[in-house]
Amino acid sequence: MLFDPKSETKMRLSGSLSLSVSRLLLMLLMLCSSLGTSNGGAFVGVNIGTDVSNMPSASDVVALLKRQNITHVRLFDADRQMLLAMANSSIQVMVTLPNNQLLGIGQSSSSAANWVNKNVAAYLPNTNITAIAVGSEVLTTLPNAALVLVPAMKFLHAALVAANLDGQVKVTSPQATDIIVDPFPPSSAVFNSSWNRVMTPMLSFLRDSNSYLTLNVYPYYVYVQSNGIFPLDYALFRTLPANKEVVDSNTLLHYTNVFDSLIDAAYFSMAFMNFTDISVVVTESGWPSMGGPSETDATVENAETYNSNLVAHVLNNTGTPKHPGIAVNTYIYELFNEDLRPGATSEKNWGLFSANSTPVYSLTGTVSILANDTTGESFCVAISGTDTKLLQAALDWSCGSGGADCQAIQVGGSCYEPNTVADHASYAFNTYYHKMGMQTGACSFNGVAMVTPTDPSHDSCNFTGSLKLGLA
Repeated sequence: MLFDPKSETKMRLSGSLSLSVSRLLLMLLMLCSSLGTSNGGAFVGVNIGTDVSNMPSASDVVALLKRQNITHVRLFDADRQMLLAMANSSIQVMVTLPNNQLLGIGQSSSSAANWVNKNVAAYLPNTNITAIAVGSEVLTTLPNAALVLVPAMKFLHAALVAANLDGQVKVTSPQATDIIVDPFPPSSAVFNSSWNRVMTPMLSFLRDSNSYLTLNVYPYYVYVQSNGIFPLDYALFRTLPANKEVVDSNTLLHYTNVFDSLIDAAYFSMAFMNFTDISVVVTESGWPSMGGPSETDATVENAETYNSNLVAHVLNNTGTPKHPGIAVNTYIYELFNEDLRPGATSEKNWGLFSANSTPVYSLTGTVSILANDTTGESFCVAISGTDTKLLQAALDWSCGSGGADCQAIQVGGSCYEPNTVADHASYAFNTYYHKMGMQTGACSFNGVAMVTPTDPSHDSCNFTGSLKLGLA
């Protein structure tokens, strides 16, 4: 039914992240204590790009990260000021060896050792550097350097071993999903055979060094280039009726979104090459909030929807149909809108924030701890536009087996009006969510609900957790 994703030839040489929302970050906080969660749990981090006029200082950037409880970031270089500013914080950092330095490192072990000493060892342990990204989409954007990619990775790893840092810092190399041929159905996907001479030793290295495959996953581009083969909802993680889900005819696995399909395509591609024990980390994913006249799907609404649902999907430890429950840690592209980036209007508008740290939009259902979000309130509500039958089933479960107190939405109850499935479901979902202590996963209901800091209470109807409770 779908994919031949053709990602745009964009060199992301200066880091980025793409969501800007007080609510998105807030949901993150509630779901996992922070954007970057936890021991063994899934995390959502951000990319930090610097093609920004009036780029905030490193200390201001770190202050913003801390306010948002973002604990995982990816830099597109190893900027000294940024790394120093992140010292003695809880932020875990992936630094990058830029593409323009790849050739020198890939041909010289001593150059690799010097790079590690200067850009990694010099900052540890005060700055928590956990990974080195070797280049960015090298196979598809800089193919002439492909043959030095794995040597560069091995040289850098050897330098880490020599410095006794290989247990702390992993080495990987983010690639575009374009390296996968015909990613749907996922079970038939394979890596482009022209890159076997690179992929085979790379995967061997990742397995042997206990690292992970990193991919830049952009359902936005897949959708735009699909010519209407699949609905927009499939790209945005919106709930689909069962008869609209995409089924892999070989495995009978059901796919409800493009993101999972691309991740599983990578897993099947690795399995085809007999690598079955390497995890996937998504180093870039997001949706642009603005585009030019021909970029009609780059809107604030779509960006808010995609990023909100992406965060919920990752942090709920949903996994993928092939590997349910296995975390797919993800970095959102990107923190700031990069107004200096060349190219189409959309290329400049992937950020969660403008350069003055103002949110580009408020992500529904996500949790941002922006300065203006001071109430600490958190609610679980139905996702707008969800199929009524799916909502009704979740509502029935909440008020039945889930044990939610649904008396207020019975006839004559304080929250009976508006008498709609969506409104009643929101009340029941929120009651259950608070009954479960707002714990991670308590606001999912098979993907039809989301967390929001916006109090849905109205008139005489007060939702559990509202600061309006008890007030006249």
